[in-house]
Amino acid sequence: MKLTVFGATGGIGGQIVRQALDAGHDVTAVVREPSRFTLERPGLRVATADPTDPEPLVPLVAGRDAVLSGIGARGRKQAGIAAVATGAILQAMARAQVSRLLVVSAAPLAPIPVGESPVLRYLGTPVIRRVLKGVYADLADMEALMRDSDAEWTSVRPPKLNDKPLTGVYREVVGGAVAKGFAISRADVAHAMLAMIDNPATVRQAVGVAY
Repeated sequence: MKLTVFGATGGIGGQIVRQALDAGHDVTAVVREPSRFTLERPGLRVATADPTDPEPLVPLVAGRDAVLSGIGARGRKQAGIAAVATGAILQAMARAQVSRLLVVSAAPLAPIPVGESPVLRYLGTPVIRRVLKGVYADLADMEALMRDSDAEWTSVRPPKLNDKPLTGVYREVVGGAVAKGFAISRADVAHAMLAMIDNPATVRQAVGVAY
């Protein structure tokens, strides 16, 4: 496939790029600071662009089979970037007549699932939602923008992220969250996103992923 990846200098975005190249896909990695992205591989094109400005993004998404984004706030001070960037990406995709979009969101946006552990149900998730209220509001705005668009979107909602190696073994819940899903590696989130590209069950859905 021909893929465009936003947020390629981030943990998940970088994993998407590497795993996509390993699978033989043609990848355009979009970065703001090319000095932070030193990967050189056959089939890889690196483009420098501001992901919040739709006009320069049009040629970067045109003719692609799917667009994937790992853009998100790295802390409370960056809250707002996910919605703004995704809005720009959606505009660029509409102009380029490209429809498939997969983005990273977060598990706390989903209702607490049946069978959830008491620790997460009554302590973990409520506390996280309060502490990172602005970050999750940003992600909620991002998901609302996608729902209001004509894009064939998928919002991937992982819990706590870590940098453990790829396993390819995790659970998914379409339209909900994974009960007792405490963590997942960035590598496995990237793996899940790539696997979802041509899965029609995930189109216009939020999907929980966790171990």
